[in-house]
Amino acid sequence: MQKVYEFLKKAEVYYLATVEGDQPRVRPFGTVNVFEGKLYIQTGLKKPVAQQMLKNPKVEISAMADGKWIRIAAEAVLDERVEPQIAMLESYPNLKAMYQPGDGNTAVYWLKNAEATISSFTAAPEVIKF
Repeated sequence: MQKVYEFLKKAEVYYLATVEGDQPRVRPFGTVNVFEGKLYIQTGLKKPVAQQMLKNPKVEISAMADGKWIRIAAEAVLDERVEPQIAMLESYPNLKAMYQPGDGNTAVYWLKNAEATISSFTAAPEVIKF
């Protein structure tokens, strides 16, 4: 999981895919954090993406860095505790202007049953499950 975290941090921007009804939805994200041994992402609970993950927790993430790309298939699990919210906002202090721990809008999701595949044109794919 640490390698996946480092890949996403290096990429800076990753793309999160969710489902809304029968329509895929993809948007850029930039938050990723490790807390209590789990990989977390963050958004606003009032945003459609958060509602989509609550309704159907299956997500995919994709990013590129250093000539490689990663695809992660997982289930996004909402963690309503304030502690992972604090940890995320400490990692991204620029978000503190929009989010506060326990504000009813800050939403952190951890990735459950995740399978990440790191690929390139020059090496065999590497699969990481966490």
